[in-house]
Amino acid sequence: MASFNKVILLGNLTRDPEVRYTPKGSAVCDLGIAVNRVYTTEGGERREEVTFVDVVLWARLAEIAGEYLRKGRPIFIEGRLQMDSWDDKQTGQKRTKLRVVGESMQLLGGRPGAAAGETAEEDRSGGGKTTAPPKPAKSAEPDDDEIPF
Repeated sequence: MASFNKVILLGNLTRDPEVRYTPKGSAVCDLGIAVNRVYTTEGGERREEVTFVDVVLWARLAEIAGEYLRKGRPIFIEGRLQMDSWDDKQTGQKRTKLRVVGESMQLLGGRPGAAAGETAEEDRSGGGKTTAPPKPAKSAEPDDDEIPF
């Protein structure tokens, strides 16, 4: 029988990413995502339901997440479901947890800290980033010199 394991999530980070490294040096990042669902009841009442999902990222994806993501940032994740199981040390019970193993990620939204209208451009002198002042807004009405006829 055929099977297919694919998850696509678009949500906001519930906490800052936690990056750690395995003994062999591979980066691992744990993060949490809140995914909202808005629906209307039969009575016409609008409701919102939130689902919290744990995601694990590996290798370069983990390092990128640790460097650029912070709590509250929107993120798009594609991955697969994985069931983890272990024995609870305190109670001795068998425990399980379903989580997403991220295979690709897209950072959404603007750069944090950039004000509206500001753009980042490369500083020609030292290769660092500088912030350029916003460009003046154009008038909604064209100037007589701009009319082509």
